[in-house]
Amino acid sequence: MDKSTIQFAICTRNDDCEDLEPLKIYQTLADDSATQAGYIRVIDESG
Repeated sequence: MDKSTIQFAICTRNDDCEDLEPLKIYQTLADDSATQAGYIRVIDESG
């Protein structure tokens, strides 16, 4: 992901992650270690 591009993701389910709300849109952040583990990093209400 290009670090200068703002991207968003929609939470489709929140298995084992109570911080995320299904059907909510979250801004994503570039995170190489999360990508390597098969995840994306998002900004939630906790920041």
